[in-house]
Amino acid sequence: MSYLYIKSLHLIFVITWFAGLFYIPRLFIYHIEALEKPSNQRDPVVKQLKLMANRLWFIITWPSAILATLFAVWLLVLNPGWLQAGWMHFKLGFVVLLFLYHFKNHQIYKQFQRDEIKWTSNQMRIWNEGATIILFAVVFLVITKSTEHWIYGTFGLIGLAVLLMLGIKLYKRIRKE
Repeated sequence: MSYLYIKSLHLIFVITWFAGLFYIPRLFIYHIEALEKPSNQRDPVVKQLKLMANRLWFIITWPSAILATLFAVWLLVLNPGWLQAGWMHFKLGFVVLLFLYHFKNHQIYKQFQRDEIKWTSNQMRIWNEGATIILFAVVFLVITKSTEHWIYGTFGLIGLAVLLMLGIKLYKRIRKE
């Protein structure tokens, strides 16, 4: 299989993995908010959200994470010199954070399936932005292949996080009105 096909498959599965990581916290938010409804409205919605989360998690997100990782390893086998590049060290650091985020979502998923809700919808909205911050960092590292401007990148990520938090606060204010 040629390098470009492997790279394309890696990118496709990274995209579908992120799609799952973006959507699963949204399902958690809907689940939390459904619990505020009367039981005749709540129960069918919660049942449907659990089914949707289950399908998303085990049919899309987990397989995508595994396949993205397998194709990434294949790319590194084909290009072992990348492991000497500073930008790749930073990228792999963010990939570790992505897996930690993924595993935490798995833990939350299992809690929601058992009706053990420990989050508020606002806390989950904030949690939902974790994948966004990691995605920005990884894309900029891969495209620029540079760690020389890591200070600017750090401030950029902090700025992005601040903007996301302000957006969440604004959304909360709008919802209350």
